[in-house]
Amino acid sequence: QTMSDALDDNSVRAILMTGEGQAFCAGAQLKDMSNEQSQGGTPDVGRSLRDYINPLLIKMTNADKPIIAAVNGAAAGVGCGLALAADIVLVGRSGYFFQSFIRLGVVPDGGSSYTIPRLIGPGRAALMMMLGEKIDAETALQWGLACKLFEDSELAAQSHAIAMKMAQGPTLAYGRIKQMLRASLDNPFADQLELEAAYQQASFDTDDCQEGIAAFVEKRTPVFKGQ
Repeated sequence: QTMSDALDDNSVRAILMTGEGQAFCAGAQLKDMSNEQSQGGTPDVGRSLRDYINPLLIKMTNADKPIIAAVNGAAAGVGCGLALAADIVLVGRSGYFFQSFIRLGVVPDGGSSYTIPRLIGPGRAALMMMLGEKIDAETALQWGLACKLFEDSELAAQSHAIAMKMAQGPTLAYGRIKQMLRASLDNPFADQLELEAAYQQASFDTDDCQEGIAAFVEKRTPVFKGQ
């Protein structure tokens, strides 16, 4: 709910996701599911995904504002999918990504079957998902699951600095970049060129573009307002 509220709040221009304590997100509450199964029931995980997780992931993808994930400790199960749904993924030295689903005899969710093959290829995605191996921070950086690695003691400060920098940037341009990057995975080259032209025209029509050009001419730092 906190993420959804931040996405809806126009005064929030960048979002930083991280975990409290020793983990980014350890995944589902398995103890509650076990209790339900022991009483003869089957957890309605399909409904939970359709009603809560999936709409949130789509909302994150469609939002103009940039989303940064700072992975401290485990990003496991649905938590792995949540982290990888961010636009920029940072990881601390002790952080790791864990497709733990197979160890429970279930399949990936949280968008993992979409994002992971596109980030690291289907072979490595199969290794993560079918073997259920933890992918440490250095490997995640090499493979492309994360884009920057920091020492644990530096992760909070560095990720906060990146989020603050983006919060002061041209929000509408960030949103268009997000959509362009996602479209580029499936678009023919000519279609992507047309998308660039359309989005570039729309970007030049913003107040932030006027400010950016004026700041360049006047040799000063631009003050973007996300408009």
